[in-house]
Amino acid sequence: MKRKIVLTGAFIGMLAIILGAFGAHLLKKWLSVEQLNTFEVGVRYQMYHAFFLFFLSTRKDIAEKTLKTIYNLAVAGVVLFSGSIYLLVTKEYTVFDSKIIVFATPLGGFLLILAWLVLFATILRKKS
Repeated sequence: MKRKIVLTGAFIGMLAIILGAFGAHLLKKWLSVEQLNTFEVGVRYQMYHAFFLFFLSTRKDIAEKTLKTIYNLAVAGVVLFSGSIYLLVTKEYTVFDSKIIVFATPLGGFLLILAWLVLFATILRKKS
């Protein structure tokens, strides 16, 4: 499981760098400053959670089942939160119907919060 967490963190981090460069260099020709700032929020949160996954992989005191729960919440949260931001910001240039995913950003954010909450509660319950 830890290898999977590290690999996912590396992939999410690499993708965040690619998307950040894409936004900074290519999208600035088509998007407003506000839209670029919003796109950057998606990139930033994606990168934060790449590091979150790396941290998670270092924990030896968390049960495998709990690791899997936190991992699933974080990955689903990144996909929904950051992914929906990318799609919503670029909706003028794609055939994607943004009405379908308007709920995805807050749901993704909620899943990210839950991932952190499960980690917090798990560590809090441990007796040091």
